[in-house]
Amino acid sequence: MTKQNKIQIAVVGTGYWGKNLVRNYAQLGALGAICDSSKQVLESFRGTYPEVKCISNFQELLADNDIQGVAIAAPAEMHFSLAREALLSGKDVYVEKPLALDVADAWELKDIAAQNSRILMVGHLLQYHSAFIKLKELIRQGELGRIHYIYSNRLSFGKIRREEDILWSFAPHDISMILSLANEAPEYVMATGGNYLHKKIADVTTTHLEFPSGLKAHVFVSWLHPFKEQMLVVVGSKNMAVFRDTADWDEKLLLYPHNINWQNGIPVPDKKDAKKVDVEQSEPLRAECAHFIECIETRANPITDAEEGIRVLKILKASQDSLNKNGKKVFLKESETKAETFFHHASSFIDEDVVVGEGTKIWHFSHVLKGSHIGRNCSIGQNVVIGPGATIGDRCKIQNNVSVYKGVTLEDEVFCGPSMVFTNVFNPRAGIPRMDEMRPTLVKNGATIGANATIVCGHTIGSFAFIGAGAVVTKGAPDHALMVGNPAKQIGWMCECGNRLDDNLVCSHCSKRYEKHRDGLKPSGQET
Repeated sequence: MTKQNKIQIAVVGTGYWGKNLVRNYAQLGALGAICDSSKQVLESFRGTYPEVKCISNFQELLADNDIQGVAIAAPAEMHFSLAREALLSGKDVYVEKPLALDVADAWELKDIAAQNSRILMVGHLLQYHSAFIKLKELIRQGELGRIHYIYSNRLSFGKIRREEDILWSFAPHDISMILSLANEAPEYVMATGGNYLHKKIADVTTTHLEFPSGLKAHVFVSWLHPFKEQMLVVVGSKNMAVFRDTADWDEKLLLYPHNINWQNGIPVPDKKDAKKVDVEQSEPLRAECAHFIECIETRANPITDAEEGIRVLKILKASQDSLNKNGKKVFLKESETKAETFFHHASSFIDEDVVVGEGTKIWHFSHVLKGSHIGRNCSIGQNVVIGPGATIGDRCKIQNNVSVYKGVTLEDEVFCGPSMVFTNVFNPRAGIPRMDEMRPTLVKNGATIGANATIVCGHTIGSFAFIGAGAVVTKGAPDHALMVGNPAKQIGWMCECGNRLDDNLVCSHCSKRYEKHRDGLKPSGQET
């Protein structure tokens, strides 16, 4: 073991991977403590590292002022709780992948670290591999030209886990590398897989990512493969690169200067021999551990910091969602909700597969059902039911006792008064299923629906229309129409500001002028 380092790291969890952290921190002279719930395991480490503290109680470890950093290699379901306690106790924290199992939990860890000025690093090991670092350098220098697509294989026979599936166990490393090379977030993710050993745990998955620039990537992972393969292929317009971690050092990174030549309008491959790229022979885990120590000493931000961990976690979550939906596309902008950016009262219920935008507030006893999408800065009152599969735009206000059923879409800035009613089946009978006859309802931007009003399904409420209290709308409403009565009839026109227009279609409050067009009114001089 090397000379003692002034920074002391405690390794928490010393199983399959944690023992490698123990070894590396010991060789770096920074191993201050080993924490494991198994006293038998601790006894074995006492024989190897007699000068290192062996602790079975996590709280005792956190109270040790000699320990500056905690490296967590416990099972993934424990990452969030252990990391949270360690950060709150004033320790810098390294967490093996994934950072957490839930994106909201990962955001909470990031926020706690920032509030307490703590280092939070994620164990995406291959970011510290000398061959991958060299590959990134070649791409930055333009050696590969424009990157067309990336694919990775991470395959083996075992180690088979029961606490997480192959996607969460193997894919984080490859997703981390792909995002680092792409330098952009994907637009959508698709994933398919197979469950062969356990009906709820995938043993094989393929994940496809498509990026705004046109770059495409896929990740193939399996622990039911006849041989071990860890390979990343990057195809560019000038060169193709292969990073094969299972190869000998002199062949870990290869460049293939293949070209496509066009002859009489036909593409003809021009194959060339691979070129070996010199890379430093070093242990990636040693480099990763040394980087954590350096970040503690210098207070620098880690290469694989919490934000990088959250980016990877979002892709994992979207991939899992796609996997659960038999390969359906999952768009990242719709799936990457940060829980801390919206409020929901403890008595409300938010189902899985729901998107809620930043700044939205959901109050007492409300229920948002599966597949619904709520925009930013909305106010959802008490005892409101949304969905399943309903869509609500930004800055909408839904008052108490309203149900926004499947098939109802509210555009931006729609106001729904207390106890107003939407329907989605025109002629319902309790004994006759008619959801396949559901009629959609669209409420357009800026419309107001008064208290106790009823909107019969299958119609459109126009932009800035105003539905009076208690009205029953059976035929829709034009843009800016003022509708009252049962059945509702139009009695005038309303301004965007919510005041009635005069006979000349002018608002006496804001002086805005309007003119008629095919869907109702429009501001004067505005294109239809």
